[in-house]
Amino acid sequence: MKLPRIMIAAPSSGSGKTLITCGILKALVNRGLRTASFKCGPDYIDPMFHSRVIGTASGNLDTFFTEPAITRYLFGRTAREAEISVVEGVMGYFDGLAGISTRASSADLAKTLNMPVVLLVNCRGLSVSVLPLLQGFLEFEAPSCIRGVILNQVSPGMYPELKGLIEERLPLRVLGYVPRLTDLVLESRHLGLVLPGEVEELQRKLADLAGLLEKTLDLNAFLELAREAPDLKYEAPKVPTLGKRGAVTVGVAEDEAFCFTYRDNLQLLEEMGARLVAFSPLHDRELPRGIQGLILSGGYPELYGEALSKNAAMRDSVFRAVTGGMPCIAECGGFLYLHKSLEGADGKHYPMAGVVDAEAFRREKLTRFGYVTLEGLADQMLLGKGEEIRGHEFHYWDSESCGESMKAKKPLRKRSWTCVHGSETLYAGFPHLFFYSNPQAAWKFLKKCEVTPCLH
Repeated sequence: MKLPRIMIAAPSSGSGKTLITCGILKALVNRGLRTASFKCGPDYIDPMFHSRVIGTASGNLDTFFTEPAITRYLFGRTAREAEISVVEGVMGYFDGLAGISTRASSADLAKTLNMPVVLLVNCRGLSVSVLPLLQGFLEFEAPSCIRGVILNQVSPGMYPELKGLIEERLPLRVLGYVPRLTDLVLESRHLGLVLPGEVEELQRKLADLAGLLEKTLDLNAFLELAREAPDLKYEAPKVPTLGKRGAVTVGVAEDEAFCFTYRDNLQLLEEMGARLVAFSPLHDRELPRGIQGLILSGGYPELYGEALSKNAAMRDSVFRAVTGGMPCIAECGGFLYLHKSLEGADGKHYPMAGVVDAEAFRREKLTRFGYVTLEGLADQMLLGKGEEIRGHEFHYWDSESCGESMKAKKPLRKRSWTCVHGSETLYAGFPHLFFYSNPQAAWKFLKKCEVTPCLH
């Protein structure tokens, strides 16, 4: 299919790519274009921000999680509904697994999707030196896929001269510049904590940024470059399905405290025949009636410790369902909610659902951060002994009891540890799983739900 697509990448983190990508997406939406956006890597926060604040269909693309054919499919099924798809890169363009490989880097994804790349270069403190920097990125690995460049933090007076130097010496199209922005900053908390009162203000600021970028970037050339991407072939993988759609009903936690769920995971469950019902551990009094399985998503329960604790009826409903044998997947924040108690962000300890007889507490820095491959150490709901699934950890909170049902292994490193409370009906642990890395795990979950009586 002809799928216009383009990646915005950078030489390093901190180059401004998230802010500029959001501004470009907003400008494209303002032009009336059907726009899809993607984040390279495992980060579920940027796609959530894109969809909630900018209004684009958004998702993750990760070449550690999925093989090339699956990566192309996950891209294609969303991109086919759009006139243009914009992918935001991750870290530095060639930075991949364990910091020592280009695998799972932005460059790896660009090659997998045969996609033109625009490199956003922070030129603060640079002038002519930007040329050898760009030349190095073009020549480091073939094909580089880099076709264009945007110069960030450049003055209007300096820009024409830099543009002329780059286009004279290098096979690149300079697509514009961004002046130094002093009144628009996207704090990291904005990306994940978009509260109702903040959305309108953020939308106003991004509208202002989009208006600026319409003046300083050549968005027509940006679109032309995206449309030059060659046809992309993809096909849907074959996955097992239940007898009919809606054959199994699964409750999915979804509110301010539980908002980190890979959209692709939910879509795979639906493709297999599940009917998903959203509920709120914060605001609802009990689990939805009629459900046969439960997904407690990741998120920020530590920020809502008092409110979650006060909703004793929901905590009791979850306790009775999970200890009574309802199949349950609880990832990171959902895992914290299952604990006996949780230390909130305010330093106070709050009673939680009590399924895991342990306390969850805050650490001063990230704990066990990054990609993992999980191996089943015994037969359990999602994995048989020796079977594997891939995931990602990102959490400042920890537990007195992380579980011992699986072994987590770091890619390209020797480090490993045991984790996860796993049983015939439970997965509870910090790693966020990506089901397309092992669709059989999702299938086993649904088959276990299928034989579970509906909640009355």
